[in-house]
Amino acid sequence: MILSKFLERSRASESFRRAVREFVRDNRPNDGVTFDPYSPPVKVERTLTKLLEQHPELEIERVEIDGSSGCEFYRGEMRVHTRNGLQEIRFYWDCKWKAMQMGWTDYFGFPDQTRAAREFGHDCFRQWELDGSTA
Repeated sequence: MILSKFLERSRASESFRRAVREFVRDNRPNDGVTFDPYSPPVKVERTLTKLLEQHPELEIERVEIDGSSGCEFYRGEMRVHTRNGLQEIRFYWDCKWKAMQMGWTDYFGFPDQTRAAREFGHDCFRQWELDGSTA
């Protein structure tokens, strides 16, 4: 699994590592990975993967995700609590946008968002903005 590889390479705390492994096993929020009931676990996993890929240097202790999900999108804000303060990330995962970017269409001529989600997974983010650090 890609998430576990990025987790191994990160500077995340041991408690966050345990929380991510628990989340992957149970697909439920916990003390280290919190998200609302409207966030599908697969989309939370993609968001965590992107976080660990983009910011392996962060000493993450826990994350809170407030997201909104539809068929082809997942967008919202993530608060990343680190040993050095708080980082906020605005994100927008959009497999329809990725399919259009790739020129992929389905049988009916619509953007093949299923293929994009399957082939690109956590690489379908059209927005990933780190707001900086606050204490």
